[in-house]
Amino acid sequence: MIKVHQLFYSYDDQNMPVLKNIHMEIHEGEHVALIGPNGCGKTTLIKQLNALFSPGGGTVVVDGMDTRDHKNLKEIRCRVGMVFQNPDNQIVGMTVEEDVAFGPANLGLPPAEIRQRVDKSLVMVGMEAFAKRAPHTLSGGEKRLVSIAGVLAMAPRYIAFDEPTAYLDPSSRERVLNMIHKLHREGIAIIHITHDMNDLAGANRLLVMDQGSIVLDGTPQDIFSRIEAMKDLGLQVPQVTLLMRRLREKGWDLNTNILTIDEACMEISSRIGPVKEILSDSDSPAVDEHG
Repeated sequence: MIKVHQLFYSYDDQNMPVLKNIHMEIHEGEHVALIGPNGCGKTTLIKQLNALFSPGGGTVVVDGMDTRDHKNLKEIRCRVGMVFQNPDNQIVGMTVEEDVAFGPANLGLPPAEIRQRVDKSLVMVGMEAFAKRAPHTLSGGEKRLVSIAGVLAMAPRYIAFDEPTAYLDPSSRERVLNMIHKLHREGIAIIHITHDMNDLAGANRLLVMDQGSIVLDGTPQDIFSRIEAMKDLGLQVPQVTLLMRRLREKGWDLNTNILTIDEACMEISSRIGPVKEILSDSDSPAVDEHG
């Protein structure tokens, strides 16, 4: 597991700590979503997990290895991969396959193993046909997949994603989210920063941050049941969850622990018949946050 204990961190030019007394554990195979207002410390926290930053106080331990011990850094960064918000900050190769090979090559692996890892990673993200392409010719979504492939080539046990769907068109966004879910199904632990509540489907745990601290930790159903607490933090609850709660307030006997349209369709259909067409209508006022 990744175990964080009494973690504090400050940037050199700031007097106030960015991270304050963080306690948390991330277990192998989990899918954890990390949410919170802008500037609350989410990105700084995940950079601690793969030792890009070192604690100013407290400890971060990855599979028994302390991130403050320099002899552990190479192994920690293999085990905890990171996909940055802007893929252009992560892609360094002249071609897609050169970029994916960069990490394994820096590990000093034999050429045959590097070739095998590159080919396998590109197939996993569906980008094998783009192996000879220059990264600058790719779309935003394709660049995200290449950056994921570069992380996969390091054979990680955990991957931290920093807003991986930001600035993507709907098709690319869906493709990246499907890839995240696929990686989780294959046993890789996911730590996923997002501001879009619709990206949380598949997460089995939410961590909510505010002003450098983790203020809520629980299942999505538990966290989103605390509507007033979320509003106080300036965070939204998924619209479909709000819809189910308002229907229940109107007297409908419905489960309100609903996070996706498909779940809502199944729940409501069990009461009144098929409704997917209604809920899928993006112009429907029924899911307006203000009712």
